[in-house]
Amino acid sequence: MRVIISAILLIFVFSNEAIKAAEIELHHNAPDHYIVVQGDTLWSIASRFLKDPWRWPEIWNQNRESMKNPHTVYPGDIIVLEKTAKGNQLKLSDEKAIIKLSPKMRIEKLGAGGIPTIPANKIKPFLSQPLVIEKHALDKAPLVLGSSDNRVILSTGETIYVRDLPHDKGSLWQVFRTSKALMDPDDNNHILGYEAIYLGDVEVKNFATISSVTVTHSVQEILNGDRLIPSPPDRDVDYGPHAPNFAIKGRIISVYGGVAEIGENAIITLNKGIHDGLKEGHVLAVYRKSEVKSPTGETVMLPDERIGLVLVFRVFDKVSYALVTQSSQAIKVLDAVKTP
Repeated sequence: MRVIISAILLIFVFSNEAIKAAEIELHHNAPDHYIVVQGDTLWSIASRFLKDPWRWPEIWNQNRESMKNPHTVYPGDIIVLEKTAKGNQLKLSDEKAIIKLSPKMRIEKLGAGGIPTIPANKIKPFLSQPLVIEKHALDKAPLVLGSSDNRVILSTGETIYVRDLPHDKGSLWQVFRTSKALMDPDDNNHILGYEAIYLGDVEVKNFATISSVTVTHSVQEILNGDRLIPSPPDRDVDYGPHAPNFAIKGRIISVYGGVAEIGENAIITLNKGIHDGLKEGHVLAVYRKSEVKSPTGETVMLPDERIGLVLVFRVFDKVSYALVTQSSQAIKVLDAVKTP
């Protein structure tokens, strides 16, 4: 069985002069063509052609008349790289992609929207959690008292009781617990804030002096003494990746899950935030500082080596959270992040 998916003709034109002026470089092994598949993102497609994939918006900006919306790229479209004497052309072909399906697979109608910029499912759970707070910021939040049968550990499906729960902030809440201090290694380990760990979701059954709530979702065990924060509304996660237009240098100070080595799609914490000019959508390069022993026994510092890229998606005053989008080798806590 075959399914024919039509592609939309859309042309991006790069002259040699334009590439040089904008310093947008193609990979030496960039493919001649690529068929967009379900699950692709604009970032992942750009990574196949461009050394700096976050710069695809600049290419779009040079071609506004031919490309009204970069999200009109759909699975089945064929992206072709043409190399001519006048320069390079990257275009969506007017050819048709033929996709063969086995009899066991079902055909599903594609969504109305095109492919996203970045893998939204990777960061969406982190848009409301964890939180970065002051040391005692949760002390006045509604308090989990426990359950009627005095269970110590509370989980999904159980009814628990909460004190000081206001009735004017809705019935959906999230449960948090104050966790580790986030320290700045570049400032004598000055404390930048405290991470509040997300434990789960609850829904109010009855508002009263002592309210009853049901645990609708739990990712960790909920305990007596944990605190509640109102559930935030859903947020748009389709950021436009771009490099900061200023020089910035920070460090990775933590990784979600506490693993020692960090790879693609990991969530990391940086020691830079709003006060340093960071914004959602900023792309930073990761650098490893290395040293070797010379034949004379002297320690020699090697030039910083670029080993990855991260996308900032959530920013607080002094810290921010980022998604690792590329890594050529294992990234580690205390590696540097800089303007690419």
